[in-house]
Amino acid sequence: MAKILIAEDERDIRDLIEFTLKFAGHEVVKAANGAEAVELAPTVMPDLIMMDVRMPKMTGYEACKAIKEIESVKHVPVVFLSAKGQESEIDTGLEAGAFEYILKPFSPELLTRRIAEILAQFNIK
Repeated sequence: MAKILIAEDERDIRDLIEFTLKFAGHEVVKAANGAEAVELAPTVMPDLIMMDVRMPKMTGYEACKAIKEIESVKHVPVVFLSAKGQESEIDTGLEAGAFEYILKPFSPELLTRRIAEILAQFNIK
């Protein structure tokens, strides 16, 4: 299955996402903040990057913009997971280069289904 990099500063949420994605058969690499995600992305070469918006050291928006400037990983789809559902927040995420914006809270089933749909759109198995 896919290799997915997740960047989430709240450990409980990060662990829930990891468990959900591993249960669906994916390989998961975890980052605790946006800066760590930017550092890890070109090293692990993920098929998909999922990140929170509000994180220490570097926001998800800043991390997404930075990742989109790295030649080796700029093509990787980025999905934001956030409780910030205002239209302006979603627009900011998409303008930063994100492919999708999923609102928290989400069910594991919804997350698994949505990730499968996104991976299929990019022909990632």
